[in-house]
Amino acid sequence: MSKTKKQIPGGKTAATGSPGSATPGSPGGSPGDSPGDSPGGDSAGATGVSRRRLLGTAGAAGATGLVLGAGGGAAGYAATRPEETAALTTVGATEAMFHGKHQPGITTPLQARGHLVAFDLAAGAGRKEAAALLRRWSAVAKELMAGRPAAGGPDGPGHDTGIALDAGPSSLTVTFGFGRTFFARTGLTARLPAALDPLPAFSADALDAERSNGDLWAQIGADDALVAFHALRALQKEAAGTARVRWQMNGFNRTPGATARPMTARNLMGQIDGTGNPKPADEDFDRRVFVPASPGKPQEWMEGGSYAVVRRIRMLLDDWEKLPVERQERVIGRRKADGAPLSGGTETTEMDLDKAGPDGRLVIPDNAHARISSPEKNGGAAMLRRPFSYHDGIAEDGTPDAGLLFVCWQADPFRGFVPVQRKLDRGDALSPFLRHEASGVFAVPGGAAEGEYVGQRLLES
Repeated sequence: MSKTKKQIPGGKTAATGSPGSATPGSPGGSPGDSPGDSPGGDSAGATGVSRRRLLGTAGAAGATGLVLGAGGGAAGYAATRPEETAALTTVGATEAMFHGKHQPGITTPLQARGHLVAFDLAAGAGRKEAAALLRRWSAVAKELMAGRPAAGGPDGPGHDTGIALDAGPSSLTVTFGFGRTFFARTGLTARLPAALDPLPAFSADALDAERSNGDLWAQIGADDALVAFHALRALQKEAAGTARVRWQMNGFNRTPGATARPMTARNLMGQIDGTGNPKPADEDFDRRVFVPASPGKPQEWMEGGSYAVVRRIRMLLDDWEKLPVERQERVIGRRKADGAPLSGGTETTEMDLDKAGPDGRLVIPDNAHARISSPEKNGGAAMLRRPFSYHDGIAEDGTPDAGLLFVCWQADPFRGFVPVQRKLDRGDALSPFLRHEASGVFAVPGGAAEGEYVGQRLLES
């Protein structure tokens, strides 16, 4: 199949044209209309052996996994298929760049697997220890994102566990941020941005303090579950003695290649979700998403960075699935089959918010989620939504503990997330089917230049 190439912000040139991943959205969503696959090179590990060659030889046998035999349920190794002896697939070879103007994982096409994890600095750890940790984390993230083993940071021991030894980069991204409490813990309160002020309370909040906030935050995404877990374990190991895990949440999205054509994904409610997300090609995209330069000001270290609002949103799926499709569509304001607005057209057709039906009522109800959350109804306020879905089994009440690990990006959460959420809080028809169970806001600095580590401009200024 022929491929065309495009540029992924913060990444390498990407190849598209084959079936790929999709990008879900509101109540959370993700950027982009289609996935980007960038050709990863034959990066060699410490032994100089090509990772592509590893998959084609010894690694291929292990990649097939265990299966149950047909007779008596006995376990046995699956036979190696011919295609598994070839080079890495496009999915496995795709590489995002660690260094750049912005950190990876913000405009990168959404990956199939994700981990969100927050850390608190250990007792006695301050600015010096935090700087050393970010230096180690950055060194490890750079190696893993390139598909190379994590040998540990420059001032930490560490060794690679071999969890993802036979895998390529698989679009791995690692993104780091600072919570409000980080600045007091490191003596940097003079550099604390006003954008990290606590969020207001909302009526759907049922927040668990132990799963909210944190001194440090990391977002990990990859198109392979083992690659994502490998990165998670590497960060946890490097943090030992300096920071402890406060909370961790694990998510997923559609796997690249699972659909016949790239399309906007569906959330766990079955709705096509994320249609209205800002696009990198939009003229005002950078202004909405990234922090501008502010030379000489206390927050100049945030230039090129963004603010992440992180919410664990449980979907009350049993209640939602009792509604007939027609009612679900009026709650959302879009057709379930194709995501088109109820006012007509296709998924990408602009909503006609003034259109009325033969009965004189608005075709898109005045309390429809799509109407209330639209920039037109919020003074242009918008955010880049880039979530993962989650499912953590069955809750104590016997209902699915499932929903959205909502992550949205904006230059200022009080001009992006807060005004939209306040509007939704006052009358969104979707709100009765959602419960916000955890929350956090993190300052995510700009990308590290070659020779720098993430956050260096804050911690060493």
